Amino acid sequence: MPKVSIEQLNTLAGAALMRAGASAAMARATAAALVTAEAQGLASHGLSRVAQYAGHLRHGRVNGNAEPRVIRAKAAACLVDADEGLAFPACALAIKEAIARARECGAAFAGVTRSHHFGVAAYHLEAVAAAGMVGLAFGNSPAAMPAWGGRRPLFGTNPIAAVFPRRGQAPLVIDLSLSEVARGKLMVAAKAGKPIPAGWALDKAGQPTTDPQAGLDGMMLPAGGVKGAMLALVVELLCCALTGAAFGFEADSFFADEGNRPHIGQAFLVVDPGALAGAEVFAERVETLVAAMLLDPEVRLPGYRRLELQRRAETEGIEVAAPLLEQLRAAPVG
Repeated sequence: MPKVSIEQLNTLAGAALMRAGASAAMARATAAALVTAEAQGLASHGLSRVAQYAGHLRHGRVNGNAEPRVIRAKAAACLVDADEGLAFPACALAIKEAIARARECGAAFAGVTRSHHFGVAAYHLEAVAAAGMVGLAFGNSPAAMPAWGGRRPLFGTNPIAAVFPRRGQAPLVIDLSLSEVARGKLMVAAKAGKPIPAGWALDKAGQPTTDPQAGLDGMMLPAGGVKGAMLALVVELLCCALTGAAFGFEADSFFADEGNRPHIGQAFLVVDPGALAGAEVFAERVETLVAAMLLDPEVRLPGYRRLELQRRAETEGIEVAAPLLEQLRAAPVG
């Protein structure tokens, strides 16, 4: 497969989104997020999403001229209206506000409402780590998992991410969705005609299935059983009840061009270590824990593989399949 520079991919992805109807600012912010995901080996949230977002723009599921703004604020909390646009500009504004308010108040919460798919959750926390702060990110998504004991999709896969800065080192980055496995694994199995393990998914009737297509047509199971389901509920409430955003069951699937404007939500919590034990104590405690973890040679620090892949991509470029490159170049006008 040909290797393409990050700069070229940003240009190609941004141009494709603009042709579909995104403003220049929205296209740039979105392209940067998707190309970063691709560089970090997270292809499911990378360039393959350009066609999906472009389809939503062309079919009116996204406001391509959205201008996110803070619509409510009170000291350490604020609410950003994404204006029905792609999520990345609104999330960037929420993070900027949260960092500034955490500097003033010690901690801050920023919610985003009337939003869209926000990609890799941890991506939004890079600026938080750069500011020397701790960050948490939460996002809901269209219904894909049942409530515990339920038989219909209600919650999204609802990712959670956290970032903890380190002294003189790359931050620790934790990022996970709350389904037992990613939906992409079912897609791969369906294409290969292979069964999936029991415990991954339920069919439309709410019965366990090893048929990947039945799982895709049905619903995912939460990671860790009831514990994952409860965490998904927590994320749904943080991102929607506090912000006024749509719950997962109120948003149409992202995997279709046509449907409603999802109006889902995101939430970010930023904490300044200086407001608690102090920045130096925080750094010492983090390094003490990291050192203890690394006494076991097989332990890998979370987020470091992604960073290694990104650094390699910055110098060598990213391998992109020819059909995907052609799809980016030939994306139709909205």
